Amino acid sequence: MKALHRHLEQGLTLMRIANGRARARVLAFRGATVREKVTLGAMCRVERPWCVTLGARCVAEDSIYFKVVADDAILDFGAYVFIGRGSEFDVQERVSVGDHTLIAPGCFITDHCHGISDELRMDQQPGIAKPVIIGNDVWLGAKVTVLAGVTIGDGAIVGADAVVTRDVPAMAIVTGIPARILRYRDGDIQSQIGA
Repeated sequence: MKALHRHLEQGLTLMRIANGRARARVLAFRGATVREKVTLGAMCRVERPWCVTLGARCVAEDSIYFKVVADDAILDFGAYVFIGRGSEFDVQERVSVGDHTLIAPGCFITDHCHGISDELRMDQQPGIAKPVIIGNDVWLGAKVTVLAGVTIGDGAIVGADAVVTRDVPAMAIVTGIPARILRYRDGDIQSQIGA
């Protein structure tokens, strides 16, 4: 019975992958640059797909929103990027994500905000855009918010629910609102697992 259950699970997994790759091909047909073996989850929404690049073997779970608000904006993901369910990318100018980066469910990443002049109503404020660059081998925990103009260095970790308002150095571990450095990754796996 266990063997039958395992066989059915493997079949369902293969079907999900095939459906995800078919959705990625449809996105490519709509104008996106989609590299090999990209998997796109169900109910993902993509505005201005010609502005989006998904690197090789990217996996985007269900219900992700690629909200590109300008025809010349750039939203690009490197190879082997994982994007968790329900994440949103709100792009006016540029958001770039490096290779092997993990983005947990529910993250919000934007490269723009409204002005705050006291001479105009809020609905009249111009948009102010500054690129967001997320490096290689970065891990964004669940429900992280990354705001305009931020660069997150290679190997950095951002803890769950953090709001990143300024640059994060390479290999830093940050958390909080606003995100602050807790420490740096030291590479000693024994100290990280409590051995």
